[in-house]
Amino acid sequence: MIIPVVYDSKSRQKILDRSGVDGSSVEQSVRQIISEVRARGDAALYDYTERFDGAKLDALAVSDGEFERAEKMVGDEYKAMLRRSAENISAFHRAQLNNGFEIRTEGCVMGQKFSPVGSAGLYVPGGKAAYPSTVLMNALPAKIAGVARVVMVTPPLADGSVRAEVLVAARIAGVSEVYKVGGAQAIAALAYGTESIAGVDVITGPGNIFVATAKKLVYGVCGIDMIAGPSEILIIADDGADADCVAADLLSQAEHDELATAVLVTDSARLANAVPAALECRLNALARRDIARVSIENNCKIIIAKDLREAAKISDELAPEHLELAVKQPFDLLKMVNNAGSVFLGYSTPEPVGDYYAGTNHTLPTGGTAKFSSPLGVQNFMKATQYVYYSDNKLAASADDIVMFARSEGLTAHAESVLARTKK
Repeated sequence: MIIPVVYDSKSRQKILDRSGVDGSSVEQSVRQIISEVRARGDAALYDYTERFDGAKLDALAVSDGEFERAEKMVGDEYKAMLRRSAENISAFHRAQLNNGFEIRTEGCVMGQKFSPVGSAGLYVPGGKAAYPSTVLMNALPAKIAGVARVVMVTPPLADGSVRAEVLVAARIAGVSEVYKVGGAQAIAALAYGTESIAGVDVITGPGNIFVATAKKLVYGVCGIDMIAGPSEILIIADDGADADCVAADLLSQAEHDELATAVLVTDSARLANAVPAALECRLNALARRDIARVSIENNCKIIIAKDLREAAKISDELAPEHLELAVKQPFDLLKMVNNAGSVFLGYSTPEPVGDYYAGTNHTLPTGGTAKFSSPLGVQNFMKATQYVYYSDNKLAASADDIVMFARSEGLTAHAESVLARTKK
């Protein structure tokens, strides 16, 4: 049974600790996989896919025939739902497009323009589970950004197939290529390229610790979105919140992973004492009860705050991936929140609304990184280029300052590049 605690100097460090698994323990294995893919290309991908996924493949790429079969396997109602979700996601992400700016003064033009990356590789977890939502959340921002080549990699089932729902989502989102490969080997293929898979400029998408470690190691060869850890949810709830709903929302993340974190912060002693029983009741009915129980027993915390202002401060210290504000006046409380990946407002906005349908992205910073990083968006698939123009007169007027600055740093060639023009 979870015992509610007060947030004080004694409990603070234990609450903030989200150490989880030490990523360095798998780094050696991931380095070896990357090295094999670089050296052996497709052959390494075939070997690793058979070894890790139990699939002996004839080809890495998903064929047109496989896409057509997937279309027939998925019902019209499900496809219509995917399209409605895609429309919502597209509307939200189109608003993120940045058109740049330009500043003009006497003799000077300065500006910044944005361009899409040439290619993007999307990692979609697969195998036992299907994640068409991840396809939409990663591919649609890339397409809206204007990326010409959007490639997807995903682990196959043991029979060498990819879940039909995932392939249908890929077609809806405009993915141009899909390859049946997962794990660190897929990240290596996207970064360095093989005979079948051309390398990409940016890799995005969630995965296990091997995928996250591989993304970390290939950063610099290409860009990445983030290094994501286990799922997290923090719920700030007042006395008006329903204990059963709060328990259901905590479990919505606990069922992801034994390392997932679920935290309730409330100013209501009644709610704090009611939620543990509600959790126990709901746990027994869950399909993924064994996973969720480990997560709840190890990583679930219930914190009693003095008031909602203190609750917001506690949340900002934790900087959660998902933050629910299950309070009467959620927009007032939102003003106090600075560190969170995605915020869900009110009693009727559980986290799955954002996971699947509303339009906000579900690829989010974890492990406290929301203090300095952002959700996946169009910006991950674009880069800025700045530019400047000086007229002859503007350069002459500014030359003394530029030369003085350059010489003060001992970079005389910098100074001379200005003087070569102004002396004439």
